[in-house]
Amino acid sequence: MTLRNEQKYRSWVEVDLDNFTANLREIKRLIGGTVDFMQTVKADAYGHGAIEISLAALREGARMLGVANADEGIQLRISGIEAPIVILGPSTLSEIPDVIKYNLTPSVSDAAFARALEEQLERSSRTLSVHVEVDTGMGRGGTMHSEAIDLIGHIKTMRHLTLEGIFSHFASSETMTAYNDQQWLLFSGLLAQLQQSGISIPVAHMDNSGAILNYPDQKLQMARPGIMTYGIYPSSDTQNKAVLKPVMSFKTTIVLIKEFPKGYGIGYNRTYITRNKTRVATIPVGYGDGYPFILSNRGEALIRGRRAPVIGRVSMDMCTLDVTHIPDCTVGDEVVLLGRQQNEYISANEIAAKAQTISYEVLCALGKRAPRVFLQKGKTDAVEPRLRRIFVPGEEKSIARIDNIIRHCFQTRTRNEELGDAIYYEMFETLFGKEDRQLELRSCFRYDITISQLPDTAEPRRRSDAYFQLRTHVEYKKTIRSDIFMIGCASDREQLDALIEDEHCEYRWILGGDDLVIERDFTVEKMRIDGEDIPIIEAKKTGRGYEVWCGSDTLKPKINQEVKIEIEILTKKAKRNRTFPVYLLYSANLKNVRAESFFAGRHPRAAISASRGKSINIKISHEEWVFPTSGVIFIWDV
Repeated sequence: MTLRNEQKYRSWVEVDLDNFTANLREIKRLIGGTVDFMQTVKADAYGHGAIEISLAALREGARMLGVANADEGIQLRISGIEAPIVILGPSTLSEIPDVIKYNLTPSVSDAAFARALEEQLERSSRTLSVHVEVDTGMGRGGTMHSEAIDLIGHIKTMRHLTLEGIFSHFASSETMTAYNDQQWLLFSGLLAQLQQSGISIPVAHMDNSGAILNYPDQKLQMARPGIMTYGIYPSSDTQNKAVLKPVMSFKTTIVLIKEFPKGYGIGYNRTYITRNKTRVATIPVGYGDGYPFILSNRGEALIRGRRAPVIGRVSMDMCTLDVTHIPDCTVGDEVVLLGRQQNEYISANEIAAKAQTISYEVLCALGKRAPRVFLQKGKTDAVEPRLRRIFVPGEEKSIARIDNIIRHCFQTRTRNEELGDAIYYEMFETLFGKEDRQLELRSCFRYDITISQLPDTAEPRRRSDAYFQLRTHVEYKKTIRSDIFMIGCASDREQLDALIEDEHCEYRWILGGDDLVIERDFTVEKMRIDGEDIPIIEAKKTGRGYEVWCGSDTLKPKINQEVKIEIEILTKKAKRNRTFPVYLLYSANLKNVRAESFFAGRHPRAAISASRGKSINIKISHEEWVFPTSGVIFIWDV
């Protein structure tokens, strides 16, 4: 029997991204076009796979993502997600360094945490957005409603905290109660009081899934849907208030079929004794996979569109099904523990009722050891292996594991272990140096380098004959982390390496030439961010070269946002050094200019177009990327 692709696994969770998208569109219809939404992806997106779910939600317009702790936020950050990530609960003091490092948005429930956060931000010259959580009756996280004004006033005095949001949480929004009304009145009253006091907080959010369905007229700037995005109604009372589609299925296969005579004990402690001759199928799923032990002798599965009862105890790694009434089933057949098969359907709520729990726990627990298979238009869009889901950023064993995977990839690609290792070590030395270095994502690069003769009036004839004048204009987009920048010029490789290590160094240059002086022959003509000229604060010679520091208080609101950076530099280039490894605008008196390209990354070669005597253009699309060591070397004759 030919197995489907997913059946390579002992068990797997299918996540239907089309249904997830449909649910988000239904939610957007309910909340209206003027209300934003935060996608709640805590607990690995309720077991669905936080990374892929986050990406799908952001494509549908999610303004923010909500997680439970710093580790969950870090997992999204290292996966390339740059959207705001809010930690929906109190953080520990030990999490603060990671909250700052990965630009997460913590919720603040007390002044002590706010002070600790402010102190560490001040030491790192960073600012960070925060949301204040207010306890209006949940009795869990958040500052007490009566103390919220004082806490907010305290936070407003802190220079490194930006008060971006305020939120509360309903205790029982899945049913319509007077207590919900009381909570809403407390929170909306607090917002009115803040407004009267002249305190503006851009984002307020309180509506979770139950509130979106039960209280459609209570709208703030943002809603915070959770369980309903995954196709589960918060309660039976809300089922007629929206059209939701289930997103998760949990599947496995039959690994063994045996027939037992009457009176045979099945499983540990023989809790099930066959009453007649019984055909029993074993599946490789147990409570170690999140299938509840309490479903022993009471759970059901779907095989060939029919229900098969669980008989005997659910073991750690296996359980057994009575398939006597399904005589045509065989080893390798698909088994559905959650989801649809033909005309039958087992819902999370059905499992929860039998397991005496709630659907939230069912979704979070099922498939702990299973990969997530993401489906779009009925086809596999992505498979998230278990390794990716258990990766712990910054943890030594995880880093070593990832390093070994990368090295193995190079060895496999080159079909040569020695060559693969050589490329691996060269790449890491080039990108990270001898120690780990945080790389930054920059996009929409453009280099314009204009070469011209040095003016005779400005330089002695000897220098004019030996050097060209270079005017370099570089522009790109990136997310800035500070309101102060440094542009550095080194006279040798050692100084250049020292500049690279400074996180404030925005652009680096190395000036070659026996009689060139970096503080004289290197000039920063212009530094602009989003079209605004940024003044030079200080220019000085240091042990690592010549440093030009720029900054402005007007940049503070732009911190942690993507901006367009433009830098213009005037310097010199020795004529005898006949290469220049950048985008080049060259004058007509340069002879026989040739381009030699070397690219590595998502696209093997960039598109290069040349206009003889004028310019050479290098272009890659926005979806592609290259390693920093990629580029084009231009060679000319003098």
